[in-house]
Amino acid sequence: MQLYWAAASPYARKVRIVAREKALAEEIEEITVDVYADSAILLAANPLGKIPALVLDDGLPLYDSPVICAFLDAHPRGQGAQLCPSSGPERWQVLRAQALGDGAMDLALGLTLERRKPEGEHSPTTAGRWRTQLARAVDAMMPELMALPGEMTLGHITIVCALDYIDFRHPDFGWREGRADLAGWHYDITGRPSLAATAPK
Repeated sequence: MQLYWAAASPYARKVRIVAREKALAEEIEEITVDVYADSAILLAANPLGKIPALVLDDGLPLYDSPVICAFLDAHPRGQGAQLCPSSGPERWQVLRAQALGDGAMDLALGLTLERRKPEGEHSPTTAGRWRTQLARAVDAMMPELMALPGEMTLGHITIVCALDYIDFRHPDFGWREGRADLAGWHYDITGRPSLAATAPK
């Protein structure tokens, strides 16, 4: 399998963590791409030109991190517990937490791209709205984490990727302020080998 990714992408990091949690990393060739270069190899795998994109051994491309994570979680050679239950209320808890984390990543990425716009094209109103939405998302994370089953699910992974991306791109956001429980959880989990090996750069 071939994974197209970039070191700063929280979505690609999610996939790389799942691959390590499922002991599948050695089966995946990780290929770094520039999403802004309209790389022919990336566009062949994903017409949207986004990462991550995973090309399976039979040539079938998969894209969008939830799809790729679901595939790896169900892979017959994968090891360890399921990261997303296949049925029941716990499945929806995990998927809801994943959606919250993905949404927080979307907002943080939007703020990153907004900041990179040329002078005169910035929208303070849009950026302010996104920051407010991001703060609400972070406020909701600890209750979501407390509802999750087990110590590591796709929900946990997505939320930690979102928080680390905020730290990486928006250290001024100060998400730890007033959120001691979330900060403590984050501190405890970031030493996990799959997370340490994929920290954003």
